[in-house]
Amino acid sequence: MVRKSRVWLPNHFYHIVSCGNRKDVLFQDDQDYRTFLYILQKVFETHPFEIASYCLMNNHFHLQLRSKEHPISKIMSLINKRYADYFNGRYDLSGHVFEKRYFDEPLNTPANMLEVSRYIHLNPVKAALVMSPEDYLWSSYRFYFSRESLLLPFMNLSPLVEGYPGTAIQKRSHYCNFVNAKRKEADQLLH
Repeated sequence: MVRKSRVWLPNHFYHIVSCGNRKDVLFQDDQDYRTFLYILQKVFETHPFEIASYCLMNNHFHLQLRSKEHPISKIMSLINKRYADYFNGRYDLSGHVFEKRYFDEPLNTPANMLEVSRYIHLNPVKAALVMSPEDYLWSSYRFYFSRESLLLPFMNLSPLVEGYPGTAIQKRSHYCNFVNAKRKEADQLLH
C-alpha cells in the first residue's frame, strides 16, 4: 500500500504528535527530556522552524510547529532519527523507537491554534502527572506562565498571544487564563 504524501503549508502551524513504539516510554529520565530539547535546538540551527507550544510526555510528544523554509516532514525526520539514534545508543537497543509516522494536522485559524495549544499544555494535567500546567517541567507552558525572558531559540510565543490586549506580560497572562479556564471547568465537573 502506498503511503499518502504529506502536504506542507509553509505559513501554517501544525499539531504534531509522535508516539513511542508500542506506546513504549520515549523519555525515561531528565537526561532524555533534555537531550530531546537539545536535538530540537540543533535541528533548528540548520533547518529553522518555530514552535508555539510543546509538551514532552513519557511515551509521546506534542509540537505546535511551523516551518517557512523546509517541509515539516524533513524536520520531523531529522528530529525523530536523531532522537532514535540517541535513545537506542543510550539504552543499548536496536530497531524502531517511534510507533509509526508522526501525526500532523494543519492549524488554519487563530481559534484552532489556541485550542490545540491549550490541549497540549493541559496534557500532563489530564494524565494526572501534575495539578497545574505550570508544575510540569517538560512543557512550553512555563514560558507563558513565568516572567522569564529566556526562551529556547525555536520558541515563538507571538502566535498564541498576539490577539490579547496589553503588554507582552499581560498578553501571556491572558493566555494562561485561557488555558486554566478549561482546567477549572474540568475540576468543577469532577467535584
